[in-house]
Amino acid sequence: MDHTTTPSGTSLEDKTVRDDDRSANLSAGVPAGLARTRRALHGVAELIMAGPQYRTSDTIRLRVVAGGFATVSTPDLRVDGDSLVTEIGDVLPLHGVTYAALAEAAGVTAGAPEGLYADGSGADPSESVDVDADAAAHLAHCLARGDTELRRLASASGQEMAPVLWPEHFDLGIVIDEVNYGVSLGDSAIGEPYAYVVPWRPREGDFWNMPFGAARRMADLGEAGDLAAFLEEGRRRAGDAG
Repeated sequence: MDHTTTPSGTSLEDKTVRDDDRSANLSAGVPAGLARTRRALHGVAELIMAGPQYRTSDTIRLRVVAGGFATVSTPDLRVDGDSLVTEIGDVLPLHGVTYAALAEAAGVTAGAPEGLYADGSGADPSESVDVDADAAAHLAHCLARGDTELRRLASASGQEMAPVLWPEHFDLGIVIDEVNYGVSLGDSAIGEPYAYVVPWRPREGDFWNMPFGAARRMADLGEAGDLAAFLEEGRRRAGDAG
């Protein structure tokens, strides 16, 4: 089993509650339909990719790729924008189809990993998948930015590691010295993509602006270097307080 939580047994999402599809407070520039698309892609990640991969290859880890995200082992599946690409190269649209039918077309059986976590996408195999292309592109861009900067942070810390896209909460993350760094695609605490720094032991100070640690909206980290600067400051402040 490769699912991770903080030492207390809680996780980022445990402290923020699952996404309830609210979008009233989205920042300017965030596409309409973001919450709906995020939930749909979360369902694809969990039911069609991580679940079948866990049953076949005993891992739920997913990875960021150009245009979206992919499995790390068998079955070989990836999301590219608003399509699912199968291991034989079929391109399946992520709209107008149920999760169950989409999974069947991809050669797998829809279903979340069993017995690993309590939360998740909330999607049911009988539900219809509804992904907006613009919103999907926005989410993919956020993941790509996160993947690049998390790898850079790890390398600067003397560690080479691949960020993991976890299907439980649909966030991309790494752990360095008992501090979680990552990019969430949004939840009920912040209804759009955001970067976070979550120490396993609470820190104090203005930088730590959320109950679970520190978070900044990706839309507010729009300039080149802003995301890297936030993660690096989090690394420094967590270390100073450690």
